[in-house]
Amino acid sequence: MNEPPKAVAIVQARMGSTRLPGKVLMDLGGKTVLERVVQRLRRSKLTLQIAVATTASEADDALALECRRIGALCFRGSELDVLDRYYRAAQEFEAETIVRTTADCPLIDPEIVDQTIDVFRKEHADYAANDVPQTFPRGLDVEVFTMSSLERAWYEAREPYQREHVTPYFYEHPEMFRIATFLGEPDSARYRWTLDTQDDLILLRAIYLRFQNADVFGCPDVLALMQREPELVALNSRVLQKSLQRSEA
Repeated sequence: MNEPPKAVAIVQARMGSTRLPGKVLMDLGGKTVLERVVQRLRRSKLTLQIAVATTASEADDALALECRRIGALCFRGSELDVLDRYYRAAQEFEAETIVRTTADCPLIDPEIVDQTIDVFRKEHADYAANDVPQTFPRGLDVEVFTMSSLERAWYEAREPYQREHVTPYFYEHPEMFRIATFLGEPDSARYRWTLDTQDDLILLRAIYLRFQNADVFGCPDVLALMQREPELVALNSRVLQKSLQRSEA
């Protein structure tokens, strides 16, 4: 029996964050946030390639240079039509299965990525996600989908938010797509490990410091850290979660 094709992880990134501009190139324990994300994804056993999808805007030239520095594939496309950017990036890298992550998730866990891919495969899904409903900490979000499903969404999605946020067309049309969900146990959705504000950055730097800035820890290690040092949770507890957070890094 032939092995299933390995997935291509496409990391969504841009410099123009509204709440923390330039966040994906900020320092996190001696490396940029983007490098942390790419390094962690490289530990995935079920992804063949990791690519960064950024915009053709001059503001994102620095991101393209960073991709070159860290040896990451880079695709540049539409700034506003992110669905088009994703579709064309997947075409560029000849992806059959796409793993979607964003560059503001420097604690992304490669084991959870692989587990989500495994659920996607076992359930013969068109689309699988680990954040609907949210049971993992915010910042470990993973979506997996087929190229054919992405192409259908690219052709059929018409609403501006569907183009900006890439995947709403999938989960808004369960009658069209086979949808699978990967739930975390125990439920740890109360934690926020994504990067959207200065308070988030303070927490993420504290977490990396606890692990000597070595990029070898996973979700269980950070959950255990939060149990030992509950005061860490307060560092970004005031941050309000934006709707459709997975939309753009």
